[in-house]
Amino acid sequence: MIKPKFRHDSAWRRHRCLFNKTLVPAALWPWLLDPESLTRRLQQVCDGHFRVQLLRQGWAQPLRDESRALHLRSGRHALVREVYLLCYGRPWVFARTVIPRATLAGKYRHLTRLGNKSLGAVLFSDPAMQRSEVEIAAITPGQTLFEAATRGLPSKPRGIWGRRSLFYLGRKPLLLNEVFLHDMSATGHQQP
Repeated sequence: MIKPKFRHDSAWRRHRCLFNKTLVPAALWPWLLDPESLTRRLQQVCDGHFRVQLLRQGWAQPLRDESRALHLRSGRHALVREVYLLCYGRPWVFARTVIPRATLAGKYRHLTRLGNKSLGAVLFSDPAMQRSEVEIAAITPGQTLFEAATRGLPSKPRGIWGRRSLFYLGRKPLLLNEVFLHDMSATGHQQP
């Protein structure tokens, strides 16, 4: 079971509702607002040097803001999966997926066995998949998501940005948080 040390939630907002859009690095906007598969985009940018590294997976109580987004009652557990999306062996993105138990019934049971496979590849290959509008947040030290995202990094940034969306598979939701750990302005087809 994944038990976060911190309980301070991030302030997620639709991009049109951000108070000061100039705080978001200009090079990050196209990544934050891209409606397509982040996995597919990283595979192209990383020029064949992309992989998924499973960090942890287990039943846990979602963060308060995650429970609210998924309309889960307080205290309910969900399957929480955390991975790094690696480019040239370095973590570029931290992804945290929260999947309610009801979503894992029937044909979506296989989501419990992804291991080092990409969730994005599964989601975007499902013709029944629907996605909510993207929300964006500045993620800072002391917040649970920041601590989880930077736990494996040799040095911690002062702050990072993330996006999240609800995905619906057969009308059943899951929440995907994607936190950018790399300076996405340096995303040419060469090793960083």
